[in-house]
Amino acid sequence: MTQITLQSEVTGTVWKVEVREGDAVAAEQTLVVLESMKMEIPLVAPRAATVLRLLAQEGEAVSEGQDLVVLG
Repeated sequence: MTQITLQSEVTGTVWKVEVREGDAVAAEQTLVVLESMKMEIPLVAPRAATVLRLLAQEGEAVSEGQDLVVLG
């Protein structure tokens, strides 16, 4: 199965990480919640997969386009 790297769609802060490396996730499952301009923006899995790497931690500032999660 091909790897997918999910990126931040906005500049903001990682508010909550809801998965760990090695977790199996379902399609549309929320992986990370970003906070930007007092809005919560969920980053969801596009398909069922396994979390291979988490590239950001809670409280970390992120930029638009920054890699956050690698799925495989």
